[in-house]
Amino acid sequence: MSKKKILITGSSGIIGSALLNRLSPTYEIRGCDLKNPGNIQDFHSIDGKNLKSYLQAFEGVDTVIDLASIPSATSPWEIIAENNIPCMYNALEAAKQSGVKRLIFASSNHVTGMYEYDDPYHSIISGKYDRLDPSNIPYITKNMDIRPDGPYGIGKALGEAAGRYYSDKFGLSVICLRIGTFNAEDKPLNARNFATLITHNDFEKLVSCSIEAPNNVKFDIFYGVSNNFWRFWDIENARSTIGYQPTDNAEIWR
Repeated sequence: MSKKKILITGSSGIIGSALLNRLSPTYEIRGCDLKNPGNIQDFHSIDGKNLKSYLQAFEGVDTVIDLASIPSATSPWEIIAENNIPCMYNALEAAKQSGVKRLIFASSNHVTGMYEYDDPYHSIISGKYDRLDPSNIPYITKNMDIRPDGPYGIGKALGEAAGRYYSDKFGLSVICLRIGTFNAEDKPLNARNFATLITHNDFEKLVSCSIEAPNNVKFDIFYGVSNNFWRFWDIENARSTIGYQPTDNAEIWR
């Protein structure tokens, strides 16, 4: 059997580079970004704000992993409006026009970031665990109200809504991953990260499960986080729907 062809937009970034290396043995990978870092054989140089440049890159692809955006959670609205939102829309539209079966959208935990101003979440991200029972933390679920914590989260929430539209209207399978803390160091760097980290190993598992998800998964949202002791995002729907089983726990770096 031939390998599935996977396109990674934003393939030169930290997440894209890590995914490319980990998925290459299993899938036929194509990358696209503004510039080729030099290690991608099948690469398309594209401007994500230009739909026409996307269309050629999407040709013949089974699944798109859409990472193309300015990834800073502190980006001002002008950057989100001028870059992230057009990139997101063009990825969905190019997928539709090119006959792509599934698009995996890199959403963000910042879609619900304002919950972290409330307890017990605020205490957890501050590393203040006194009087907290980790077995009794109410998980933040995909069904709770969105509460973006800034323009970046607003843009990602819009991406989820647009994905739902393209799924309902055009039949494109869209899986949105609300990614936690993914960093180049692959370990927690502050108190919050002990709850929010997703290791490179677990993220590869989440993405692979999303690629291989059953055909009847037309639209869904999953939190991307490792099995951390102080995790407060719900991953039960990811376990039951696509078989995601994270194995790493940030406490090993405590």
